[in-house]
Amino acid sequence: MYRVLVGIDTDERRAKSQARAVANLPNASESVTALLMHAFGDNPEGASVGQVGAVRRAKELLEAEGVETELVEGSIEPATALIETADERDVDLICVSRRKRSPTGKVIFGSTTQSVLLGTDRPVMSVGVGDYGGVHTED
Repeated sequence: MYRVLVGIDTDERRAKSQARAVANLPNASESVTALLMHAFGDNPEGASVGQVGAVRRAKELLEAEGVETELVEGSIEPATALIETADERDVDLICVSRRKRSPTGKVIFGSTTQSVLLGTDRPVMSVGVGDYGGVHTED
């Protein structure tokens, strides 16, 4: 079984593109388990990962394609949560979604994708909106 950790934020377009990318992996319906993760950071209302619309959309799409899913949540900064969970669960691949940002924007606001790429020795797949059958729109 091939385990893919999918870091999902709240954007449903990006989540759908990530789900399509995972569903398009070779023999995904027979050999892939997608761990759908949302890291809340600060979560004073106690929401759960299953309540995040983008996670639900990705889960629905993957399950419609026959891909096994599991929900995972984190309560720390997203990049750290993804890297730590990837290590704890010994995943084979981390799937993240990228946003279009200027170089200055990346310096000022940081980049989860960049932090994950630099912080792990595991393979990372970076997916943009529209990369896998979605409608391409600018972020």
